[in-house]
Amino acid sequence: MPQHAGGSLSDALFSADSVRRIDQHVIEQLGVDGFDLMQSAAHAAFRRLVLRWPRVESLLVLCGAGNNGGDGYLVAANALRDGLAVDCIAVASTEKLSGDARKAWQKAVADGVEVRALADIGEPGLDSLFERSGLIVDAMLGTGASGAPREPFAGIIARSNHAGLPVLAVDVPSGLNATTGAAKGEVVQATMTVTFIGRKVGLYTGQGPSVCGDVVFEALGTDTHAGEAPVATLRSWRTVQSWLPKRRASAHKGQFGHVLIVAGDRGFGGAGILAAEAAARSGAGLVSLATRPEYVTAALARCPSVMVHGLIHGSELPSLLAAATVVVCGPGMGQSAWGQQMLQQVVESGKPRVLDADALNLLSTRVAVPANNQILTPHPGEAARLLNCLVPEIEADRVAAAARLQSLYGGVVLLKGAGTVIASGEAAVDVAGGSNPGMATGGMGDVLSGIIGALYAQMIESPAQAAAMGAVVHLEAATRASVDKGYMGLIPTDVIDVLPQVFQEAESGVSCDKEAE
Repeated sequence: MPQHAGGSLSDALFSADSVRRIDQHVIEQLGVDGFDLMQSAAHAAFRRLVLRWPRVESLLVLCGAGNNGGDGYLVAANALRDGLAVDCIAVASTEKLSGDARKAWQKAVADGVEVRALADIGEPGLDSLFERSGLIVDAMLGTGASGAPREPFAGIIARSNHAGLPVLAVDVPSGLNATTGAAKGEVVQATMTVTFIGRKVGLYTGQGPSVCGDVVFEALGTDTHAGEAPVATLRSWRTVQSWLPKRRASAHKGQFGHVLIVAGDRGFGGAGILAAEAAARSGAGLVSLATRPEYVTAALARCPSVMVHGLIHGSELPSLLAAATVVVCGPGMGQSAWGQQMLQQVVESGKPRVLDADALNLLSTRVAVPANNQILTPHPGEAARLLNCLVPEIEADRVAAAARLQSLYGGVVLLKGAGTVIASGEAAVDVAGGSNPGMATGGMGDVLSGIIGALYAQMIESPAQAAAMGAVVHLEAATRASVDKGYMGLIPTDVIDVLPQVFQEAESGVSCDKEAE
């Protein structure tokens, strides 16, 4: 797995505290004036605003008491100077401003911005200000906030979210924990977030993908880690394409692994079929499916290239395991005696494995025995069972939860959800940036496990890369399928159908993955 310290600053994900220390290093050690840096941030934010909304004529800028508020006051000054109508509300009293934030307020006022104290406006006045605005700029709480917003911020956040207006969040949407991605109370629903100095990991996982909108990074010319270790590395289809093994013209199927899918107890036959077809569409040289006998005909009809075996008892599995490079175990497997037998045989075989769904539920009832040749792919509910805790504890800090799982079970842990987290030990964490609400339907996880199994079989020495690439490819295929299918009508086979298109792009070296402009 590529080391985080050697990666690009634009792909490194930091905690909010680390970004503040980088900011401090730039000011104190590199000699950059703090107020000049704040002006650069405000200019960058306003430039992004104009690029995204070139026809906007009026802004409502909401400012807090810290440096985030200072950014907002300077955005207001930029907008006024550019000829826009600007209303600016001091949600926190300007008497609380100090340092560079106070200088920013003073400059905005000197430049002609009328700053109105929230306490002096009243409800009818607020209604009027929101109604006449074309866009809201959120510069209230910034990265220093960690708990639920208190009044008056909570009320203004709620009002902003119900205004029906586009929102530009400065650095981080108010109410979002920039480190964990948790939101304990009201949180701004931004259309775009412009973040500075270093990418904050909370913008890319947890609630971050739901509330940040398009995230745009502005380094402000400070291309330095300042000795701070990233929490994780952001992965996208653009950045992982080069990991895919190249194929020679003389290649044969024996060079790309044999994936065995062990899945599909009674009532859940489709899970194994989806995983098998996804593996076949993801480059595996051979794919076998071990399932209940009654699903053999359906599997062959859907995937004639897959070798399908109907198994009644776990004692029939070892001969199939012997031929496999990687085993995917768990989709629709159930927790009855049949599923228990299958998992026991898979674990005892010592084969490299991807454990999903019911294999994870069964694993949570056993004494944890770490294994370095496995990839676990839990969703938050399964992760909670594996850690014997509640789902809210998982979602409160997804990066920490994935790291705990990896420490307990070994191998690689892929924690599914918006901003999938991949932990592989020794502080190596990846976050698959992005989300797609169309993936919230049954069977999507089965497709993911098949993709990862196939990539693992082809990248047997790099399970962490296989897991990260699998998550990214899965999301990329779903995103492309959504263009034609939308979100509500998206089903797992739509994603499978697009996989060849995604992989073809990597083969040709062409990428359409671009950051929001």
